[in-house]
Amino acid sequence: MSEAQARQLYRNLLDAWNRQDAAGMAACFTADGSQVGFDGTQIDTSEKIQAHLADIFAHHQTAAFVGIVREVRSISEGAWLLRAVAGMVPPGGNDINPDTLAVQSLVAVQQGGEWRAALFQNTPAAWHDREDDREQLSAELRQAFRQSDAA
Repeated sequence: MSEAQARQLYRNLLDAWNRQDAAGMAACFTADGSQVGFDGTQIDTSEKIQAHLADIFAHHQTAAFVGIVREVRSISEGAWLLRAVAGMVPPGGNDINPDTLAVQSLVAVQQGGEWRAALFQNTPAAWHDREDDREQLSAELRQAFRQSDAA
């Protein structure tokens, strides 16, 4: 895997979420992959990830992710770590919601010649008592959103 492939896998995950494509997002995972959602929900296996997301997408118009990759590195032969920050734009919105800032981690592994997510974790970035840091991250994500095709 290269850094570019890791970044593409991350983009594929976010793009599938933004399209509300449960099957597309689940396809980014290994068969035994895990997803940890913003609320701490842990879903294991791509099959259960797809079912969980299909239920969410069927009942909610979800906000769209805007992500910025902070680091991509090999952690061993056949495994890569990608760390990112993300914000969300509410449906029909035109700005980042500062209450949905997150730190995201993706562990990518190679299985059967394909690179897939073994783990994708989306952790809230609450920034308790750090309003300046929260606003700085919001501004950075706002700029990324405005430069994206989604804006």
